[in-house]
Amino acid sequence: MIFPILAYGHQNLRKIAVDIDKDYPELDKLIASLHESMYQSNGVGLAAPQINKSIRLFIVDATPYSDEIPESLDFKKVFINAKMIEESGEEWPFNEGCLSVPGINEDVKRQPKIKIQYYDQNWEYHEEEYEGIPARIIQHEYDHLEGILFVDRLSALRRTLLKGKLMDIAKGKTEVSYRMILPKLKKKRK
Repeated sequence: MIFPILAYGHQNLRKIAVDIDKDYPELDKLIASLHESMYQSNGVGLAAPQINKSIRLFIVDATPYSDEIPESLDFKKVFINAKMIEESGEEWPFNEGCLSVPGINEDVKRQPKIKIQYYDQNWEYHEEEYEGIPARIIQHEYDHLEGILFVDRLSALRRTLLKGKLMDIAKGKTEVSYRMILPKLKKKRK
């Protein structure tokens, strides 16, 4: 099943996601649908909050970067109940985009190394370290679990300059090749 993606401005993108357990209903089906939805919209990661499910689940597939970054080849993972343990190193900029914020790509500074604990789709526990592009993709998707969008990591000036484009996204005034769920915007009183 291909899920629609929540658009910038939707209140559920700002919720902190909750842990799940092994008995979460149809989890395997949900993970398969996350992959299907991510590939259909040409993403390299997708978090459950982006499909209106406020649970601590995200997927990544960095394979599209493999021509330029060999460690991205076959870097395909499922993260359940992830907790970031550590981020380290000197921040470096990289151009990021987001399926919930279509048409906007900006340089975001993040630390290059991370240590994260999580469960995979087989409920096996992992505590692992990543760096470079795989770490960045994980950080971006992890932010969704914390109610953070990549545009929140931009300078206040840059966010102000993007305000019009962000409002257009929230109003559905953007072209995408996938379905989106728009926020319910409050109408101004006259």
